[in-house]
Amino acid sequence: MKVICDRGALVEALNLISGVVVARTPKPVLACVKLVAADGTLSISATDLEVSVRISTARVEVQTPGSALILADKLSQIVRESVDPTLTLTVEQDVAEIRGQDSRYKVFGYPVADYPPVPEFTGEPHFLATAGDLHKLISQTIFATARENSRYAINGVLLERQGNKLSVVATDGRRLAMAKGTCKAVKGDDALIAAIVPTKALNMILRVFSTPEQEVKVRLADNQIIFATDDAVLSSNLVEGSFPPYKDVIPRDGDKKATIAKDVLASAVRRAALLTNEESKGVRLAFSPQGVTLTSRAPEMGEAEVTAPLVSYVGEPIEIGFNPAFILDAMKVVDTEQVTIELKAANKPSVIRTGPDFLYVVMPVNLQ
Repeated sequence: MKVICDRGALVEALNLISGVVVARTPKPVLACVKLVAADGTLSISATDLEVSVRISTARVEVQTPGSALILADKLSQIVRESVDPTLTLTVEQDVAEIRGQDSRYKVFGYPVADYPPVPEFTGEPHFLATAGDLHKLISQTIFATARENSRYAINGVLLERQGNKLSVVATDGRRLAMAKGTCKAVKGDDALIAAIVPTKALNMILRVFSTPEQEVKVRLADNQIIFATDDAVLSSNLVEGSFPPYKDVIPRDGDKKATIAKDVLASAVRRAALLTNEESKGVRLAFSPQGVTLTSRAPEMGEAEVTAPLVSYVGEPIEIGFNPAFILDAMKVVDTEQVTIELKAANKPSVIRTGPDFLYVVMPVNLQ
């Protein structure tokens, strides 16, 4: 194999797939990237056996087609530190030679046959969605997934498609985020499709498919989900298990509704949370038609009180405690200027809405 490659394209591709390369592994080939040069393009693949990514670039001159397996970190370091606009990569008998104008590196690789297969996108997609829509749905939910939890399958994100409607749901048992968007169904397929996608795969989607108007094909097959564009393919195993019946935990009886500017709420919560600690990390919110008063208290530290105006309030006054981090997480991802908080009682979950396309259920904390 011999290719002359645009260094910038190589840096970009290696940066994109670096999140999949396994740094420490008893299988050395998993610390490698697979390069395949053919038909005027160079494709670079990486896998950790759960998530796989392949990036293709046409900013290359293929002089001799072929393939190679090269240690990802060494290749990345060499390419990053180079000052040349192009690099020549030659591979013979599992040894890669990388040449610049004033540099030459010889890197020992591995037999390509030892690399696990990286799934390709074959057949019709189940639906298509723009990268921008996927970014929005993932960003508005992924923060609420469980980090470590064997209960249900809540260390992944539920992706549901019915017709041209796409929903993404995440929960860690103490909060739940749901975002809705649209997609393009193929051949009038209106059937419900549901899959629990690992958070690692969704984080990789945010990196790999970065052009908002880019159309991404999505297909489910053999306990895998595959996302593809003309120059990138990302595949992931699905999370096994059952996602909680999330529709059952969304309160619908909140008889108190407070509408508040997102930035006002975020600022007030941040300031009130300054005098909290691990033992008392709740902030009390007292809602009334006059506004909302946020208070916090930490033993041996002190107490805080912050008042903020409401756009509107309907219902009786109520006091409720929340983990401030949970509120701030949601405020970072909503894309409206105002949010509505629906409340029932101090010991009942509340719902934060921005309209029909996003809701966030958060459990209260006991401040007694």
